[in-house]
Amino acid sequence: MQTFIHYFLHFGFPVIIAYLFFKNNWKKIALLLLATMLVDVDHLLASPIFDPNRCSFGFHIFHSYYAIGLYVILLFLKRPYNIIGLGLLLHMLTDFIDCLFMYNACSSCLENSPAKNLLEPISKLLF
Repeated sequence: MQTFIHYFLHFGFPVIIAYLFFKNNWKKIALLLLATMLVDVDHLLASPIFDPNRCSFGFHIFHSYYAIGLYVILLFLKRPYNIIGLGLLLHMLTDFIDCLFMYNACSSCLENSPAKNLLEPISKLLF
């Protein structure tokens, strides 16, 4: 279920957001939101490139708290930058939700995760 939710939020949810809130331009907006998936290029800088027990939120450079702050600033700029900011923040939210799933399945797996201090209280609140 975690995998389905993760990929739905990455690929399906942006299309739904585009359709619901940008009806006149929804296809173009959907493509722009989906293009923000390129933020995952920072995974190529990690070793190993893929680790199923690694929380990317707060770990990779484009998934860092500083980068997320920049994505929030993008929301206040004109198009297309605000759309890009929205897509990047949706991506970060999706990855954070994925980290919550991982944390609840194996909290010790994320012992060294930069997001652990954020995951603990939210996990206790939700679960």
